Amino acid sequence: MPTKAQVIAAQQQNPQSQPSSTESSPISKRLPRANSIVRTAASRGAQATPRQIRILLCNPNSTAAMTRACVDMVLPTLSSNVVLVGCTALEPAPSAVEGKFDDVMSAAVAVQGILQHASQFDAFLIACYSDHALIRMLREELTQPVVGIMEASLFAARTLGTRFGIICSGPRSKYTLEDTVRSSGFDNFCVGVRSCNLGVLGLKERPRDEVLRIMGQVGRELAGDGADVILLGCTGMADLKSAVEEAVGEDVQVIDGVVAGVHHLIGLCRMGVKTAKKGAYASSTTARQRRGQDWL
Repeated sequence: MPTKAQVIAAQQQNPQSQPSSTESSPISKRLPRANSIVRTAASRGAQATPRQIRILLCNPNSTAAMTRACVDMVLPTLSSNVVLVGCTALEPAPSAVEGKFDDVMSAAVAVQGILQHASQFDAFLIACYSDHALIRMLREELTQPVVGIMEASLFAARTLGTRFGIICSGPRSKYTLEDTVRSSGFDNFCVGVRSCNLGVLGLKERPRDEVLRIMGQVGRELAGDGADVILLGCTGMADLKSAVEEAVGEDVQVIDGVVAGVHHLIGLCRMGVKTAKKGAYASSTTARQRRGQDWL
C-alpha cells in the first residue's frame, strides 16, 4: 500500500488523478467553497447591534467640578452604546479624600445615594485614586462589576510596561498608595510613588502653569528612575495627562485611571460577568436582614 507521501507526490505529477471538485472527500467536506461566506460566531456578533452599557462614575467627594472633569476626559473614548453618568457625593462628604477619615466619611455618604439608583446601571467606577472603602461596600451590596480607578490603572500598567511609577497629590497619599501597591502584589514592578506636593484641591486652585510644570517634572523623575509607565495618582489629575506625556516623551505611557477604569468595566460588561457572591463579597444585605436591620 502506498504511503500518504507517495499519494501526494503522484497527484502532483498527474493532476488528473486528484479528486474533482464534485467528488466527496473528508477534507473537501470540511472546507468552504472559495466563493462562500463563512459566518462564524465572531462575525455574527460583530454584525449585531451591541447592547447599551450604562456605567455610573462615582466621585465619593463633594467637588462636582472634579466629577465633570472625569466625565469630559472619558467621553471622547466611548462608543455610542456606552452611557457614562457622573455622580458626586453630597455634603457632609469631604471636598477631597486625603486620608482614611475622609475615605470612611465619603464612603458612608456616597453609598446612600448610589444604592438608590443602582438598578439602572451595569457597572460602577469609584473615581478616587486609592483602595477606597466604597469599592468593597458596593461589591458586597451589588452583583454588577465595581472597580476603583487605582486598581484599573495598575492592571493597565502591568499590561503596557515592565515598571511603573505613580504621581500622587500630597505627602500623606504617598504612604497610602505605597501600601496599596504592596498589598495588591505590584510592589516588585513599581519604581516609586512621588508626590507633586500640590494637594488634591491645589491641582485646580494653584496657577495652571505652575501645576503643569510640577507635574511634568515629577513625571520625568519617575521615568528617570526606570518607569516606562506613569500613573496619574489622583482623580484631579484627569486633565493633566497631556502635560505629563509631553514631559516624558512618547516611549513612556501615561495612564489616567478614570479612562482605564471605564474601559475595564466595559470589557467586563461585554463578557457578561458579575461580582462573585460565594466568598468575601457575599451579600451584606442578606446579613443585615438576618439581624433585622433595614436602614439602607
